[in-house]
Amino acid sequence: MSGPIGITITGEAVAAPFRNAITSVTATASPKPKLVGLLATNNAPSRAYAEWTAKACKAVGIDYELREIKPSQGGEGAAEQSDVEEAILEANADAGVHGIMVYYPIFGPRQDVYLQQAVSPLKDVEGLNFTWLFSLYHNARFIDPRRLGGPATQIINKTAPSPAISDEDGKLVKAILPCTPLAMVKCLEHCQVYNPLLPYGSRAFGRTITVVNRSEVVGRPLAALLSNDGARVFSVDLDGIQEFTRRKAAEDGSSSSTFLPQHVSRSIDMTLEECLAISDVVPSKEYKIKTDSLKEGVVAINFSESKNFETTIKEKASLYCPGIGKATIVMLQRNLLRLRDYQDKLAAEA
Repeated sequence: MSGPIGITITGEAVAAPFRNAITSVTATASPKPKLVGLLATNNAPSRAYAEWTAKACKAVGIDYELREIKPSQGGEGAAEQSDVEEAILEANADAGVHGIMVYYPIFGPRQDVYLQQAVSPLKDVEGLNFTWLFSLYHNARFIDPRRLGGPATQIINKTAPSPAISDEDGKLVKAILPCTPLAMVKCLEHCQVYNPLLPYGSRAFGRTITVVNRSEVVGRPLAALLSNDGARVFSVDLDGIQEFTRRKAAEDGSSSSTFLPQHVSRSIDMTLEECLAISDVVPSKEYKIKTDSLKEGVVAINFSESKNFETTIKEKASLYCPGIGKATIVMLQRNLLRLRDYQDKLAAEA
């Protein structure tokens, strides 16, 4: 072999068709979809992300407004939690606002998770509200928007023939998914890791994927999404390795789950190297993956700001994506358009 043969796939290549579709919708929209960003710290990365969000929204015809919550005493650091919560509630109640995103981290994991739940699921473009996470983990791909104000368990119809993957009565809408995991799935679809010849909901069947990260924002939701689509997933983090697989239906067609036929996970006694050796795809975050440990022809995707693969990655990888930031922001914008449609649908029925 004279040199690396792997092909680089950019986040822009994944994002472009979705961005074009968004622009075609906003070109005739009146009023324009409006996204409000809430910035409550002097954190430089958060401010940079807010500025990038503003530019990305302007480029596709989305009205973006940054609302800054200053410290009550006019000092440095973060605003008061009560002030941030009040800003979220005000945006929830503002009929002119179609989506809300909060620039985290602000106060730390426990308080930030609380604030995530304060954002109305009808305006949660990041898909971090428990309502959306519940539908993700229970493989409820279509939900009843009329029930979004109640408990998460009520947004799905557990008695429908195929409630996870269909809308048989025409009254359901697609569930909102977290932006980064969704961008990862779209990247896999672009790379043809997902098989379009298979039925919807099973297009990752036969794939083995290692996800190096199990955060509650990215890694764990991504492992659940992939396993719900039929993949065998190794979820790797500092506290060990878990295997995510799709729950097998009983022979009589029933499910052992009280809710929907979603994934199952279990701890396994394997090393990272053993997982990588049999994996078709390796999404990575905050960990350096050695090229020698990878399977020939692997698809390698980096979804953090750090460079988590060695410079020799394309000697083993058939496809290598160095970053998915542009795909992530487009998925956020796509979520915004869907949420605006859901709001309009509910207003028309009121």
